[in-house]
Amino acid sequence: MPRAATVGGAPHNGRVSTATLPTADHARRLREAFAAAEFTADGLLDLLGAPAYAALARSETVPALRATRGDGALEALVRLFLLQRPVPLERARTALPLEECLAGGWLTRDGDQVLAAVDIRPYGGPEGQDWYIVSDLGCAVGGAGGAGDQSEGVVLGVGGASTTLAGITVRTPVASALDLGTGSGIQALHAAQHATRVTATDLNPRALAFTRLTLALSGAGDADLREGSLFEPVGSDTYDLIVSNPPFVISPGARLTYRDGGMGGDDLCRLLVQQAGDRLNDGGYAQFLANWQHVKGEEWQDRLRSWVPRGCDAWIVQREVQDVTQYAELWLRDAGDHRTDPAAYAARYDAWLDEFEARDTKAVGFGWITLRKSGSDRPSVVVEEWPHPVEQPLGETVRAHFDRQDYLRTRDDAALLADRFRLAAEVVQEQVGLPGAEDPEHVVLRQNRGMRRATTVDTVGAGFAGACDGTLSAGRILDAIAQLIDEDPVLLRDRTPRALRLLVEEGFLEPVL
Repeated sequence: MPRAATVGGAPHNGRVSTATLPTADHARRLREAFAAAEFTADGLLDLLGAPAYAALARSETVPALRATRGDGALEALVRLFLLQRPVPLERARTALPLEECLAGGWLTRDGDQVLAAVDIRPYGGPEGQDWYIVSDLGCAVGGAGGAGDQSEGVVLGVGGASTTLAGITVRTPVASALDLGTGSGIQALHAAQHATRVTATDLNPRALAFTRLTLALSGAGDADLREGSLFEPVGSDTYDLIVSNPPFVISPGARLTYRDGGMGGDDLCRLLVQQAGDRLNDGGYAQFLANWQHVKGEEWQDRLRSWVPRGCDAWIVQREVQDVTQYAELWLRDAGDHRTDPAAYAARYDAWLDEFEARDTKAVGFGWITLRKSGSDRPSVVVEEWPHPVEQPLGETVRAHFDRQDYLRTRDDAALLADRFRLAAEVVQEQVGLPGAEDPEHVVLRQNRGMRRATTVDTVGAGFAGACDGTLSAGRILDAIAQLIDEDPVLLRDRTPRALRLLVEEGFLEPVL
C-alpha cells in the first residue's frame, strides 16, 4: 500500500493562481535536495514518530510542530511544505537551492522568511519509490477540516479515495493508460510506471498544472495532459487502462469542482461507466470509484447492472452505504459549511434533502467499479456488497477475478468435473463448534489475503477442498468422498458443480490448467 503523508496545515495566503504556479524547470534540483534531507515518507515517520505521523492524517498538526522544533534540513522542509509555516531565509537556504526555488515559484519571500507556494507531500510508491504529490496549500482529504474555505477550483492532494483506487488498479504492463479527472496526478504517476503512454485529463486547468509538477518532482515521464470534461478531451482514442476518481458526490449543484459532478443524481458516474466501453481496447480495464443512489422501489444492484456497457465484464463492489442525512452531513462538513452561519448551514442542508426527496433517494452507496473489455456475448457481471476489511493492494486480486470468469465461462458441468483444482495458498480451514464436541457445527474456509472472504462449507465441501492439491480431477475426488460417506456418486456429481463454481469464482479454488 502506498505510504503518504496526508496533513491539513493551514494555508497562509490561499491558493496560487494557474498563471503563477511553480514551473517544473527546477524540479530535479528540488528533488535532489529532498533526497539529501530524507524528506520522504519513511524519513517523516522516523522524524515525527508514529503518533505524530498518524495525527497528520487526521489533520492535527500540533504534534508535528513539536517534533520539528530542531534546526535540521528535514525539520525545515516539513514546516515549509507540510505544515505551511514560515521558515527563516537562511535556514531554508541550508535545506534547498533557495534562489532557484524562489525563481521557479516553489517558494515566496516575506521579509527575512520564506513560505511554501504549494503543498508538497512525500508519497511512497508501491516498489519503494520516493514520490511527491503537489497540490494546493492546506488541502488534506479526509481530515477534520475538509476542504472548507477553499475556492471551487481547489486541487487536493493525497487522500483515502486516491490511495484506494491506486491499490485496486490492475498493474500489468500496457501500451496506453488514461487518468480521467487527474486532480494532482496521483493515478497518472502510478500509471507511468507500467504504461508506455499516459494521458491525463481534467476539467480544471489548475489540476493539469499540478499533475505536471507531481510527475516532474517524482522523476516520472511526461504525460499527455488534456483539458475537458469526461471523455471529450480524448475523442475516439482508446486505451488499455482507464482509471478515474471522478467528482462523484451527489449534490444539489456543482460548488466544488474536485468533488461535485454538476449532473443530476448519479448521472455523472453512470455516463462515465457507460461510455468507457467504447474507449477500451480488447482486454482492457476501466476502474472507477463511484457513488450511486439507492432509489425507492428499485434494487441498487439492478441499477448498477444497467450501467455496464455491451461487451464488458464487470465487478462492482459496494463498500459503504449512508442514509441521506449522513451523506449530506459528511459533504457539508467537507465544504466547511458547519462552520458558517447556522441559518446558512440549515438552508444548505435543506437543499440536499430536497434534492434526494425529488429523486426518491433513500441512501447513497460508495464503492469500486471495474470493467474488462471481454467482447463476450455472455458477459460476467458481478455486483456485490462487501463492507468488510480487505488487504490492499488488490490489483492482482482484481485481475485474477476476471481470469476466473473467463475460465468458468468456457466450462460446462462435465468439463468442470474433469478439471483439477488447487486450494488457494492464502486459504485456511476453521472449525466452529462447542468445545469437546465430536463434530464441528460449521466448517469455514477463510482467505487471509485479498478480499479476505469466508464461506461455510458442509462435510463434502470441506473434504473436497482439503483434497484439492492439483493431482486428481474434481470428479475423482467426489467419487472417493461418495464412497467414504456411502452416497450415490452420480447424485453427488450432479449436485456439486454449482458449489464448485462459487468456490472458484470467489477465489478459494484455483484451476490447474
